[in-house]
Amino acid sequence: MTAAPEPSPEPLGFDPRRAVQVLVETDGGPDGGPGERRRGSGYRVTADTVLTAAHVVRDASSVRLRFADGALGTTEVPGTRVWSDTAADIAVLRIEPGPDRDRLPPRVTPVRFARVTGVVECEALGFPRFKLHRGPAPGHDRPSVPYRDSHHARGTTSPFSNLRRGTLELALRAPEYDTDGRRSPWEGMSGAAVWSAGRLIGVVSEHHRSDGLGTLTAGRVDRWYALLAPEQVGELGELIGLPPDAERLIRLPPPPGGSWLDAAARDLASWVERQWSEEERRRSVHDPFPMRVCFRNATGRFDNWSNVRRTPPSSGTPSPPLPLAGPLERIVEVYRSVPSRRLVVLGEAGAGKTILALRLVLDRLRAPVPGDPVPVIFSLGSWDPAESLHDWMRGQLVRDYPDLNVPSPEGGSLADALLRSHRVLPVLDGFDEMAEDLRGTALRAVNATVTDLVLTSRPEEYDRAVRAAGVVLRGAPGIVLDPLDPRDLATYLRRASPPAPGGDESSTAWEPVLRELARRPRGEGAENVARVLGTPLMVALARTVYQSANGRSPEDRSVPEDLLDVRRFPTARAVEDHLLAAFLPAAYDAPPAGAHAVQPRRRGWDAEQAAPWLGYLARHLDRLGQGGQVVRDLAWWELGTTLRRSTRTFAVGALAAVAFGVTTAVGNIPVDLVATAFPLGFALRRGAVVGVLHGLAAGSVFGFIYWWMSGRGRIKPLQVRARISRGAWKRRDEALRSALAGLVVGAVASTTLILLDRVVVSGLGLDDGQGGSRTAALVFVAELTAGGALVFGLTALLEAPLQSGSATRPTDLLNANRRRVAHRLVLWALVIGPLVGVVEGLWHGPLRGLQVGTVFGLEAAFGAGLAYGCGLTAWGQWVALARIWLPLTGRLPWRLMAFLDDAHQREVLRQAGAVYQFRHASVQEHLTGGLRDRTTAGSGGTSGNRAEPHPRHPSQDKDTGTGVS
Repeated sequence: MTAAPEPSPEPLGFDPRRAVQVLVETDGGPDGGPGERRRGSGYRVTADTVLTAAHVVRDASSVRLRFADGALGTTEVPGTRVWSDTAADIAVLRIEPGPDRDRLPPRVTPVRFARVTGVVECEALGFPRFKLHRGPAPGHDRPSVPYRDSHHARGTTSPFSNLRRGTLELALRAPEYDTDGRRSPWEGMSGAAVWSAGRLIGVVSEHHRSDGLGTLTAGRVDRWYALLAPEQVGELGELIGLPPDAERLIRLPPPPGGSWLDAAARDLASWVERQWSEEERRRSVHDPFPMRVCFRNATGRFDNWSNVRRTPPSSGTPSPPLPLAGPLERIVEVYRSVPSRRLVVLGEAGAGKTILALRLVLDRLRAPVPGDPVPVIFSLGSWDPAESLHDWMRGQLVRDYPDLNVPSPEGGSLADALLRSHRVLPVLDGFDEMAEDLRGTALRAVNATVTDLVLTSRPEEYDRAVRAAGVVLRGAPGIVLDPLDPRDLATYLRRASPPAPGGDESSTAWEPVLRELARRPRGEGAENVARVLGTPLMVALARTVYQSANGRSPEDRSVPEDLLDVRRFPTARAVEDHLLAAFLPAAYDAPPAGAHAVQPRRRGWDAEQAAPWLGYLARHLDRLGQGGQVVRDLAWWELGTTLRRSTRTFAVGALAAVAFGVTTAVGNIPVDLVATAFPLGFALRRGAVVGVLHGLAAGSVFGFIYWWMSGRGRIKPLQVRARISRGAWKRRDEALRSALAGLVVGAVASTTLILLDRVVVSGLGLDDGQGGSRTAALVFVAELTAGGALVFGLTALLEAPLQSGSATRPTDLLNANRRRVAHRLVLWALVIGPLVGVVEGLWHGPLRGLQVGTVFGLEAAFGAGLAYGCGLTAWGQWVALARIWLPLTGRLPWRLMAFLDDAHQREVLRQAGAVYQFRHASVQEHLTGGLRDRTTAGSGGTSGNRAEPHPRHPSQDKDTGTGVS
């Protein structure tokens, strides 16, 4: 049987190019008479199969399948009946090889099936007798030939007609004439697929003349389940992708409205599909075609098959294993065949576990089944089982899909509601990346849930965790990814590599290696290469390295045949290390994949610049891990957090001091010039002193608060936006708490400033006489105290969850936090300025109120607001550490986000929601250990064809304690 194919990027649903005219000949009768010729219609449901009516191909001795190519004529190929059932009146034909087979598209989108529960619009494309014409036909030289053209029938259907027979009645536009009362004008339409809303709902079976010319009868998809045995349904599932039971068919028309949970699940499915479709395109997964990755049943420590199959205890007999082997494109089918809806995917490093997870997610979303949960990939490396799996997944969902942070009607967030209602299928990727002492706890925590899930891991790490925990993952069988088949590897490398000028596929640079692998597979060099190129990761790296080499100068050119040299590469590990070391120079040797979209002024980076920066990022992730935990998520708000706590506090405090000090210094100068008789020199001296003192005070306060906050945990970005909404009043309790905090902050800040001005500044002989009496001082304290309370309270009241209508990218979250700081600056100005201006205007007159209000509003915005934003927010920490300190010390580039995006375009990094990750753990581990061990290699050129490391900045060697000072 032929398995349903992998999805293609074409739209799902009815495609007229896949309609087929079925030409049948039968053998002569027992009396020696001539055989019968008949015509029908059909639809190409997979790359290799056509669905039609069983009576069309009854007793067929020859079947031809004719595809219409529009103005290009027709393509005709032989067909063979491989499955049929008379009761259901459906048959499956296999498209056989032939001279014209290559003219058909090699891949087609999967068909989605539905059941009709009400009146719906429908359509079918077939080749009825009334479309028989005579004249010049496309593809024929003769001036006049008979031919049947296609007919696109459109109308409505209802499940309430033909209730006794259980068929669909199609109400269509009738043919204009019935020239032969003995034959139906619809003859030849039998076998045409009937569609509604992009789903296949039936197959045309007959025309009852008594119903009129405008009515056809079609077999219903949902009736197939009653007419066929379970094993037949399973066979159709393998052949054409039919769901295993009728309840999984999409319902048409859909229920009116649906629940708010349905809407949230649809939105999440849309965001996930867009996110990973773009990442799949960027990773060139299908270029030039997907590598053939296969899997098989895993043996080892898994649950017994009775639990996997959900067999009742009363059965009394053990359940046999499920056949779970197959190619990657069958992963959805294999997962659906597991009754427990739990699966463990095992594979060595680079074997394709993440690609399998990506394929599972996209294939399920491109051919959804009603009621199925939405598959979402979660990177397990960032989970600490001290936090419940539910809470951790909720945080990941809100981080990557911020629209799910809005409140649900039942309380809590939409993310929480989707998880509680099991509308999310967790694809838990990278179990082996958790700290070893946490894996057993994690396994028990997963077993405490009843959710469907898929878990990926390296085999040895999973086996150790099961043995240590003393439990298996309940209800989950296992599959293991196989090494690439040498024949598939040879086909892929020949197709993926450019041939020599004027040559064919056998003239690529890989041909000497492939010949050696075929001729001497046990040779030492060939065995090393075969072992390394047994995983999709290493094949992809090798392709990148040696495609780049084709464009280098002759003296630097390297060729794949060098990998066979056992003197240079005596082991498989040496070959692997060489490919990892050569990957960065090769990735930066060509323009990034998205270079056409880059601004012309944007300057790129080369490997010599990028290598030490990427090495720092890899070591940063290495230091974030605690107790053996492997961290893969490269989050912008965590960059620099592995520096010493004192270093981070100094950088953040200094930035806050500059923001507040410069603002107050500049703000004092015009006040002294306008409101006093002192000259410009005095105003400048006093402004400088006030700026320094206020800056030191603000830097000390904000630095201390940052030091305290960072000791309690990492500062995370807030996914909120400024918005006046109807639900703002519901946040009044939170606003009240924030207002009380602002009250304290305002009182402490104003008192500190009064003391500095009256004691220190006056003691230096720079009193400008503006301080006034004690009453004025108390009024000043009251103004800032009330202003602080108002600003903090309004901030909480006017902030709503961030909504983007899509999955969040790293830059999206960064920009949202930057905008949040800017909104606070405006709020500080709009609250403090008018408040102080009104009080001062009532006391000293309107002119004085306008002057003081304007100055205080600007100082509040660019002083207090900016200092707060720089010192106590994730964006401020990012600016202080990642945008200033780390570039200043040479660890990272000045244009960091542009650099990360460039690395993403070059496939050095990948994007997972709001964070980046290295393309693969092996690349990260190589940069973590490799660059540290090779810092003494200098900046010399290449040695042979092996890429040499690049020197690090001296500051990168000061690794002490928990960070880099």
